[in-house]
Amino acid sequence: MDNKSMDTKHPKNIGILLGVLYGISIRIISDIDALKEYVGLVTATFMFLVPLAIGFIRVHYELKVKPNLSYGKMMTISWQPIFIFLLVSVITLLEGSICIAMALPAFMFFASLGGVLAGWTNRFIAHRKNSTLLSVAFLPLLLAPVEINFLDSSRTYTVENSMVIKASPEVVWSQLANVSTIDQDELPFSLTHFIGVPRPIEANMNAAGIGAVRTSKWDKGVEFKEVITDWIPNHKMSYTFDIDPDAIPDDALDKHVKLGGEYFSPIKGEYRITQDELGRTVLHLNTTLLDNTNFGIYSRVWGEVIFQDFHTSLLKLMKSRAEKV
Repeated sequence: MDNKSMDTKHPKNIGILLGVLYGISIRIISDIDALKEYVGLVTATFMFLVPLAIGFIRVHYELKVKPNLSYGKMMTISWQPIFIFLLVSVITLLEGSICIAMALPAFMFFASLGGVLAGWTNRFIAHRKNSTLLSVAFLPLLLAPVEINFLDSSRTYTVENSMVIKASPEVVWSQLANVSTIDQDELPFSLTHFIGVPRPIEANMNAAGIGAVRTSKWDKGVEFKEVITDWIPNHKMSYTFDIDPDAIPDDALDKHVKLGGEYFSPIKGEYRITQDELGRTVLHLNTTLLDNTNFGIYSRVWGEVIFQDFHTSLLKLMKSRAEKV
């Protein structure tokens, strides 16, 4: 059976297969150290343009036998190779659950754009649809070196949450420095734990005041230190994170989002205790994060979502314990 016959009878299979193979190929190439100046995994090029190309490939072949495919259908069938590609990445341990969860919304959105672009190309510049397919497929490889070598969107931002606690500032303060072993039922269900972020277990301080060190332990063997930089009893505890990424087990966090790693890391944090206009105790928690990706607002949104969720879990723990005293 010749290629033309295969295209006519099995466009779906070919579009899905080529889309998956394209994604896996770019994924493997992006992990080769010798090519790190030319391609990269944690880049806007990979996050946004690769799924666009996958969606384009999927719909390009479907249109060979269904030229009147609706744009809505183009948007949804473009997800098929995306789901298979991500599933293969998990099964082969190319990616972990955290990276998959963070990438999925962007992959689905840009795959849909790619599918619609394939439909537009087929309907308005049909004589160039094959050359457009090649252009879209090679676009990530052409733009990746530019992004890696000339674009630097490193930035910091702060995430803050607060919670009213029915206890005195002194009681709330007593919960901050040393956090005894946390039972699993003390932490509510949260998105961060659902996608695979380890749960905190305990935190212990070696002394009181500026210069003291609080050691935080999470499950999966994650451990890091918080060095106290400001200490006002019953009011404020500020700290900087001292994280050795090499000391964190490889299977605890996906390597691309490892604490203290190359792309993403908390820098400093702070607990503050205030009182609102009704005289109630309010506990505030903020964390300043370093983001070394070029994902722009997309990574900022995920940083906000993850740390807002994590902060809320910790504040609820403090609230529950303080109100029982």
